Amino acid sequence: MPGVPTAESPLPAASGNGSGRRQWGLWVTAGIGGTLVALYAVVTPFVAPALRRVCLPFVPATSAQIENVLKMLQGRRGSVVDIGSGDGRIVIAAAKKGFEAVGYELNPWLVWYSRYRAWRDGVHHNTKFYISDLWKVSFSRYTNVVVFGVPQMMPELEKKLKEELECNARIIACRFPFPCWIPDHTTGEGIDTVWAYDLKYSGGFEARNLKITPEGES
Repeated sequence: MPGVPTAESPLPAASGNGSGRRQWGLWVTAGIGGTLVALYAVVTPFVAPALRRVCLPFVPATSAQIENVLKMLQGRRGSVVDIGSGDGRIVIAAAKKGFEAVGYELNPWLVWYSRYRAWRDGVHHNTKFYISDLWKVSFSRYTNVVVFGVPQMMPELEKKLKEELECNARIIACRFPFPCWIPDHTTGEGIDTVWAYDLKYSGGFEARNLKITPEGES
């Protein structure tokens, strides 16, 4: 009857409330989805290395380690490559000493930050940073190789470098030495120890005179 409320009268309002709730739900879902995507984008580059053959975590080089690496580069010529270059501090330090320096790093965020640091420090013309898996890169064109590795990767990396590098190459290992090679020079102590290996003969490290230089004489 006209003017008398019926049971059906509230339905339009109820329908409007339901539509509002659905719209609100869509916004919440979109917000959560966007947050998860952003979190994935940020976290994945840091987690991805752990899913590789060998986990190579990012641990910044100390000032003492950088100084010890530079000691091992004194008198050397040619380019420098840092395997697992992290935030680029070794590459940048070598570039400041006049080297053409290159860094390979799996984490894109660290690579972008390294490029920014090189630009900020005025050595971006002498540095290059690549987002790459070290096992898929040939290091044959480099004369000086710096490695911040972990024990699990050193045996396989030892074999890889032995096969790829030329006879005048020097390999500088930080934190952990290679398992089979005997270093030609050492400097530093504790976690700041650096080992240098000179590839003096074509074909590897066999049949060469090995000499360990005491700290301070390298």
